[in-house]
Amino acid sequence: MGTLSALFSPDRVAVVGATERQGSVGRALVENLLSDFDGDVVPVNPNYETVCGLPCVDDVGETDADLAVIAVPASVAVDVVRETGEAGIRNVVVITAGFGEAGGEGGQRERDLAAVAAEYDMNLVGPNSLGIISTPVGLNATFAPRSAPGGSISFLSQSGAFVTAVLDWAADHGVGFKDVVSLGNKAVLDESDFVDSWGDDEGTDVIVGYLESIEDGRRFVEVAGEVTHDTPVVVVKSGRTEAGAKAASSHTGAMAGRDRAYEAGLRQAGIIRADTVQDLFDAARVLAGQPIPETDGVAVVTNAGGPGVMATDAVGSSPLSLAEFETDTVDRLRDRLPEGANLYNPVDVIGDADNERLRDAVDVVLDDDAVGCAVVLAAPTATLDFGRLAADVADLQSTHDLPVTTCLMGGERARDADDVLTAAGIPNYFDPARAVGSLATLERYREIRERERHERATYDVDREAARRVLDRARERNATRLGVEAMPLLDAYGIPTPAGEVVDSPTDALAVAERIGEPVVMKIVSPDILHKSDIGGVKVGVAHEEVYDAFEDLVARARNYQPDATILGVQVQELVETESGVETIVGTNRDPQFGPLVLFGLGGIFVEVMEDTALRLAPVAETEARAMIDEIRASPLLSGARGRDPVDRAAVAETIGRLSQLVTDFPAILELDVNPLVVHPDGVQALDLRLTVDLES
Repeated sequence: MGTLSALFSPDRVAVVGATERQGSVGRALVENLLSDFDGDVVPVNPNYETVCGLPCVDDVGETDADLAVIAVPASVAVDVVRETGEAGIRNVVVITAGFGEAGGEGGQRERDLAAVAAEYDMNLVGPNSLGIISTPVGLNATFAPRSAPGGSISFLSQSGAFVTAVLDWAADHGVGFKDVVSLGNKAVLDESDFVDSWGDDEGTDVIVGYLESIEDGRRFVEVAGEVTHDTPVVVVKSGRTEAGAKAASSHTGAMAGRDRAYEAGLRQAGIIRADTVQDLFDAARVLAGQPIPETDGVAVVTNAGGPGVMATDAVGSSPLSLAEFETDTVDRLRDRLPEGANLYNPVDVIGDADNERLRDAVDVVLDDDAVGCAVVLAAPTATLDFGRLAADVADLQSTHDLPVTTCLMGGERARDADDVLTAAGIPNYFDPARAVGSLATLERYREIRERERHERATYDVDREAARRVLDRARERNATRLGVEAMPLLDAYGIPTPAGEVVDSPTDALAVAERIGEPVVMKIVSPDILHKSDIGGVKVGVAHEEVYDAFEDLVARARNYQPDATILGVQVQELVETESGVETIVGTNRDPQFGPLVLFGLGGIFVEVMEDTALRLAPVAETEARAMIDEIRASPLLSGARGRDPVDRAAVAETIGRLSQLVTDFPAILELDVNPLVVHPDGVQALDLRLTVDLES
């Protein structure tokens, strides 16, 4: 059992705020508990002698309960929870609303509630929760209109209303649950606690969830990363669009919006993210009912060409591939199928097939070593009995122990067959794409389960030199830094061109003569983010042009923004870029997930192309290489159109070094290296912009 096992397996439940009043939450809680619960139920209300025929006590201290469900007015809820703690009850569900979600004094009330729970070391669900369910002991401590059917899926939801809808739907679709929790406001226990507990629970085969937010993204990723190696986790995370990301002050902030942070965190944790509720429970059903395939090869067997083509198309847009049958498999199919049948994948047994022919074809393909899973599709015909077909598929799936989904297309004729398949844990759909999609979920989980864990590399860096750069920013009270902070990259071993920031044309010429001509010159101002937009960059400046170029850059900056802080002009070595590719590497500190690292196609069109990959820092070398492969422009880095491939190892190392930098210095809120020019013989960071927190 998991660490919260006592919460879901109480012997005695106290309902504080129980009442006889019809339609009340207090009455619904008692009635639901009485319907199936194996243990004792004790109503608590000083105004009643009995509730629903049970003796009522005045105070929670009289109950001797090991779980208390609190349904009292918000104004007294904290006091009641304190009394519960004083009574030695450590597991509490607070149904009462009127806390943080109500704003104002509700926020303080919620903080007080959390403090009481901490004082008494309570496992507290809520407040503003629908309640909890655990089917093995018949526990329905909710005010939902019906309980959950039994099963091996454990379900958490941030929306209580969604729980009631799911329970109603599940009863009609053969989806069963082990534990269910309505998280409510998550004042104490949150999604990380339940995922952690269910990961150790032998009765939970799959964890599914609906989340609107994640309280502590870092902890959630760490916890789920441990759990998903043995127990699949599937979530719907709402809020894919977020206008607030547009307000970020750097390229990375603009693109690394909150949902992208969630996407990166869920991915690194090995969590399967579903786009819709339908996808969520399609995934849950197949993960709970079918084994994980050993290969990505899928076989399609059908009595109808059209659905077979639809299934084949769905395979093509999934991580699966059509299995190539062995010669022996084709020969065996030829012996069993009539002339005109397609012996290759997808196998079409043609429309006059009876049950024996279809069974034989499924049996043969499941015996092929190249087949990791199968979809069986059938349209209704006079020669085919769907009930018998369902029994045959269930028997063959069990015999071969390979994952199978079905698509028995029809109405009334398919309903009885659907019951047979559901009992065998085989999902059945009308749409071939959903049948393939469920198998694709199994393949994705196989990849998650088999992926290797790699520790991040630790690079030899000069932290003190980096600290001095940030200290100088604090001394100037500067939150935005530019190329004047290039020594930060030097300190962490990220190659930069020779250069210097100067504040006079005379010094500019001296630096240019030391570097050699021609040079690049850039205005340096924390108030001018897009230097190229105002003509603030000059490329290929000869020595005799340096003096005038300096004056022109400063004048352009003054004309563009008279009150801008001008730190000077950077004189920089001219880097040959024709043989390289301009990329971007950057970081953004997310409130839930901490520092994120971004890599992608860079240059002036970075926000137009939005071709980037994102990971949580610190980034291991294997993850850095995966980021490089993930972007659409990856072929450019591999030597497309006769170009020499770039030094991908140097790119991966730069990603790793930058991730170490932002991990070491929480004061760095946002950082862009754009462009990072990548060549066959290494990388060079040509420009830098960052935002720092002066208080960190």
